[in-house]
Amino acid sequence: MTSGEPGADGGLLAPVRAGTKAEAITSDTAWLRAMLEAEAALARAQGRLGLIPPEAAAAIDRAAATLVPDPAGVAARSRQSATPVVPLVADLRRAVPGAAGHVHRGATSQDIVDTAAMLVAARTVRAVVGDLGAVMDDLCELAARHRDTVMAARTLGQHAVPTTFGLKAAQWLAGLMRARARLRELRLPAQLGGAAGTLAAFAEQDPSAALPLVEVFAEEIGLAAPAAPWHAERSAVTDLGAALAGTARALGKPATDIILMAQTEVGEVAESSSGGSSAMPQKRNPALSVLVRSAALQVPAYTQVLGQVGEHERAAGAWQAEWLPLREALRLTGGAAETAAELVGGLQVFPERMRANAGLTGGRLVAERLAAHLGRDRLAAIMPERGPVVLGEALAEAGLTRDPDELLDPSAYVGAAPELVDRILATYREQP
Repeated sequence: MTSGEPGADGGLLAPVRAGTKAEAITSDTAWLRAMLEAEAALARAQGRLGLIPPEAAAAIDRAAATLVPDPAGVAARSRQSATPVVPLVADLRRAVPGAAGHVHRGATSQDIVDTAAMLVAARTVRAVVGDLGAVMDDLCELAARHRDTVMAARTLGQHAVPTTFGLKAAQWLAGLMRARARLRELRLPAQLGGAAGTLAAFAEQDPSAALPLVEVFAEEIGLAAPAAPWHAERSAVTDLGAALAGTARALGKPATDIILMAQTEVGEVAESSSGGSSAMPQKRNPALSVLVRSAALQVPAYTQVLGQVGEHERAAGAWQAEWLPLREALRLTGGAAETAAELVGGLQVFPERMRANAGLTGGRLVAERLAAHLGRDRLAAIMPERGPVVLGEALAEAGLTRDPDELLDPSAYVGAAPELVDRILATYREQP
């Protein structure tokens, strides 16, 4: 099924991943292709170990590479077995009449679906890591350029104390560094256990080949070799889900901050997107940030479905329930990473507006500093209803030895913000 056919999902309701690399990598066609790759890898591995004739393995490999299944047809036919592997294997067997008995030999449907899921996930994760690299490089540049750019820090939506935009960007970077490290640490495993995870059918052919077969199969498919089949032990899936949810959240942080900073009355940043409105021609909506944030809100919800407790050696429903949420989590995270690269790469920053906003409360942004010099009670007595000039006069009248103008300067009360930027950037630059 193509995106232009009835019933196809082209991302109409999830534009953050529409037309992205992640959408292509996780399409129905790509998922079926991964299943066929798993069948071909199994045949090659069995051929290498002498469990099936080498010529049969070669025939299966060629047929799997050239078979073009119809996703909609396979989906409809899978309703009778609750798995797309059954109709797909039937198609593959018809394609190799001379070697049909060696197709899928000793495997179970979950071996193929789980292996394909990990293969699709590995490809998506690689794409996400690549896009994260682009986002992080741009954040590194932003943080360095605005290391000393003063702005108001906001807590609970209100002005708090001065900070720098460089530190804000560096903190975004720090979150993405942790997310990328977690993705890189994933060791997505192949799955091969046979009917109930005992490798019995392979051991029946050759008791000495069953365990080596798992290693060779993993090598052929390009995934990690598991210590044991994990049909009912779903930590590989939950670990993947946690890494995706963490990445989506880390991407959602700058997107959320940018939405607030781009508000008309704030105006501290602007996106490169046109952000048009269907009704209001004057609007410039932060469309890219909205898309990224939408993904950040959805991915954790999808990943909650992954790895639900199942019964015995194969879950009835809990396993099948993972398929769609896993795909959506991969798609949305991938779409968010690609969109964030566009967002951060084109972000416009307005330091003069940041400085102006820092002065909106008439020196109250440095109230914490003033309290350290005057004491809270004396400060409270002169603070209410006073503008910046009057506050400066009140400070002078209070007999301070420090220059009131210097005390009221937000740039003189950013603490270790510049040095924290340096520390985060040094950590980033040291990473491979």
